[in-house]
Amino acid sequence: MDLSQLLSDLWIIGFLGLQMAAVILTTTHLVLSNRDVPSTVGWTGLVLLTPLVGVALYWVFGINRIKRKAHRLRPETSIQSDEASVRAEQRAHRLLESRFPRLVPLGHLGDELTLSVLEAGNRITPLVNGDAAYPVMLAAIDSAQRSLALSSYIFENDSAGQLFIAALQRAQQRGVQVRVLIDGVGQWYSRPHTPKVLRQLGIPTGVFLESALPIRNPYVNLRNHRKILVVDGRVGFTGGLNLREGCVLACNPQHPVQDLHFKVEGPVVRGLMETFGLDWAFTTGERLGCDDWYPALVPAGDCIARCVPDGPDEDFDVLRRLILGALAHAQRRVRIVTPYFLPDQTLITALNVIAMSGVEVQILVPQRNNLRFVQWAAEAQAEQILDGRSRIFVTPPPFDHSKLMLVDDAWCFFGSANWDPRSLRLNFELNIECYDSVLAQRLNALVDEKLASAIEIRAADMRARQLPIRLRDGFARLLTPYL
Repeated sequence: MDLSQLLSDLWIIGFLGLQMAAVILTTTHLVLSNRDVPSTVGWTGLVLLTPLVGVALYWVFGINRIKRKAHRLRPETSIQSDEASVRAEQRAHRLLESRFPRLVPLGHLGDELTLSVLEAGNRITPLVNGDAAYPVMLAAIDSAQRSLALSSYIFENDSAGQLFIAALQRAQQRGVQVRVLIDGVGQWYSRPHTPKVLRQLGIPTGVFLESALPIRNPYVNLRNHRKILVVDGRVGFTGGLNLREGCVLACNPQHPVQDLHFKVEGPVVRGLMETFGLDWAFTTGERLGCDDWYPALVPAGDCIARCVPDGPDEDFDVLRRLILGALAHAQRRVRIVTPYFLPDQTLITALNVIAMSGVEVQILVPQRNNLRFVQWAAEAQAEQILDGRSRIFVTPPPFDHSKLMLVDDAWCFFGSANWDPRSLRLNFELNIECYDSVLAQRLNALVDEKLASAIEIRAADMRARQLPIRLRDGFARLLTPYL
């Protein structure tokens, strides 16, 4: 055997050895860190059958947890702010027991899941589409005197985004402390990227898990999908709205998007600010604290509410479990509005159980989704959900990006999260749960308006689809964990 052949054989042996070591390391990591059995089996099969591709894909897309050591990043709040929060908590428990005694166990579940408390004295105002929300948000920014915190998954540099850029610049020029956080994936929706524009204006801007080459980013699959605006630590906004001209329907945009956002006042604003502060500290290393960001908050209304952050970190799987708890406490009606409806088998079973028990379950989804594969996968699941006695309605264009859940005209749940694996397992999300019959009445009226033009889908309609369509949808459903 000559030297070249020997070197070739050694190279092959070394390559196979490294490949085997990578497969063993990846499989070990899968078994020890992945809680979801179907996901673990799927990734393990991919790694074993196609080692090079499987190992590479897993370490780029399969690492769905991140340790942020959140307890080390908590804000430095003032004594007055902490004392006001304690008073709001004590009042909330008394009010919950008197107004909604049947839902007290659901409140306790939220306590355990979030490690936070319900707070009384809040006022929540729904804002429909960018038409209603953007002017109120811009006016709030222009009224800021001490601090502005803005986080958005998408912040486009278009006609709508430029209004916010100008307002942030004005606030910065008059001495307001401004901090803007944009997701590393979401920034790619616009050119030039909005973070670059903001930094050129001298506005402190962070990009969540930024990478010039996304494939080199070990957390490319993790996105900050939260939408938060907090003004002077006292007035907040959250919901489903990104910052883009497509959300202003009066402008007749090329790709119009309906959505629902909320103005938040009262003690629960602190939860919005704390969530932003944690994300900001993780991204930039700067910890925001003291009265400029965390003032003592006074009651502004009668709503009992709590912020519910969720993400692939210490807050993992909070939203899904709270949704399951809310379904378990439903007695009369559950209404769900979501653009992407891909519940896992546990959620499907819960919906079927309560629907067959006599609870009316109404699910509203867009008739025409902006993500084709998501629509196909959702249609593949629809028959199973309809057979369980839940009702599905499709709403006509424009595309409805609203995210809302209502239980028994008392419990309201809204924010940035969708009913899909990406929101409930991979994204950093923020919802607010509210115990408020008046707010529930207003939101039910909005749902009634959507139902007036919606079309109900029947199980027979799903079974009548042609075989090629059913096969297409079935294959799309196999991608559900990654959509």
